[in-house]
Amino acid sequence: MPLRVRSGKWHFRFRLDGKRYEGTTGLVAMSRNERRALEMEPDYRRALEEGRRPTRRVIVREFNDAVRDFLDWAKAHYREHPNSYKRIKTSLASAREFFANTPVSLIDDGGVEEYKTWRANEHEVREITIRHDLHALSTFFGYAIRQRWTRENPISNVEIPSDADAVRMHILTPFEEKIYFQRAAKMPDLCDVARLMLNQGMRPEEVTSLAKTDVDFDRGELHVRNGKSAASRRTLNMTSETRLILGRRTAGESRWVFPSKRKKGGHIGRLNSAHDRLVNEAAEEGVTVNWVLYDFRHSFATAAAQGGVDLATLAALLGHGSLRTVQKYVHPTAEHKKAAMVIYEEIQKKAAAKTEQEGKTWNN
Repeated sequence: MPLRVRSGKWHFRFRLDGKRYEGTTGLVAMSRNERRALEMEPDYRRALEEGRRPTRRVIVREFNDAVRDFLDWAKAHYREHPNSYKRIKTSLASAREFFANTPVSLIDDGGVEEYKTWRANEHEVREITIRHDLHALSTFFGYAIRQRWTRENPISNVEIPSDADAVRMHILTPFEEKIYFQRAAKMPDLCDVARLMLNQGMRPEEVTSLAKTDVDFDRGELHVRNGKSAASRRTLNMTSETRLILGRRTAGESRWVFPSKRKKGGHIGRLNSAHDRLVNEAAEEGVTVNWVLYDFRHSFATAAAQGGVDLATLAALLGHGSLRTVQKYVHPTAEHKKAAMVIYEEIQKKAAAKTEQEGKTWNN
């Protein structure tokens, strides 16, 4: 069977009963795929001879090999959204360990359920992590179907934790904040990053990627230029403590506020490790365990919302493009809800009094 390359894929063609038939193998025209491409024509020919509609043969690919090719595609596909690519790659790391050399076509919804159980019991991950893992797997299987490594997406038949179930955040108490920063004083980078997150509501990577040119002391502003979306690229007004921290940090020779080797994820990884050690040690003093550096951003958002900042403004401060996204940061306390009802009752009384006064005026 002659093979030829069209649009970067192996195509076959043959003659049967005096007619010429052509078809695509769907395989990238590389030497490693040539043998599999050659094996596909007999199945196509046999289906025609038997009066059946030819169906594409599933190409057997082991999960780890398939994920490697998928990640090459994903890196290019998400080049405008590198954080999305990194999240997918991170989520698939555990799946590669679990499914290993299993052919992609043999992974069904039962296997995915076993994977979910394994993640929950073996790694003790939270619902939000399982949610991210399943979304990454779903994206992979969608690609696998197009590559004919499988016929269906098993994630379609698996329950994915809902947004409500997957919400995971910890809001610091004043006591926890005090203990944390007492201990963090010996770790300047961690301490300053956490303070800036708590003061400005920034993401950790937004803080560590600040250049000195992003800080405008004359205007009292700092600029987040490398945000992951248009909404996250924003200008923030500095608090007085932020000015002090950045004033101290911009005194050195480096162009960066937080100098490092600038290796992607390297600085954040070290800060997360230092944070985890600090929290575990501080547990003896009553600090809640199992919360992350990102929770300083959650704490900022909740404090701002409870302080009366409206959702639209809060979304702009946090760099979110929708109000729905920012609503998860709002956690009204019992006191705030009680105060809101007092305000609402006063509004009702004023409205009733106004109506009564207008009635008297009308009657007169």
